[in-house]
Amino acid sequence: MATAVPMSCPTCRGAVDVAAARARRCYPFCCERCQLVDLGRWLGEEYRVSEPAAPRLGDGGEPD
Repeated sequence: MATAVPMSCPTCRGAVDVAAARARRCYPFCCERCQLVDLGRWLGEEYRVSEPAAPRLGDGGEPD
């Protein structure tokens, strides 16, 4: 059987019990609170995508 890889929460850096987090539907976060903090950061524009998306091939249009 494969060994579990230790994982840390992206918000608080605490340990994540993967099985429990998946059961609570908050994976990859350790708890719902950390999941909501991360969502708030995205909505508050603390996180940004640094580059525009590349045009997809075969869409028939020219890049912007």
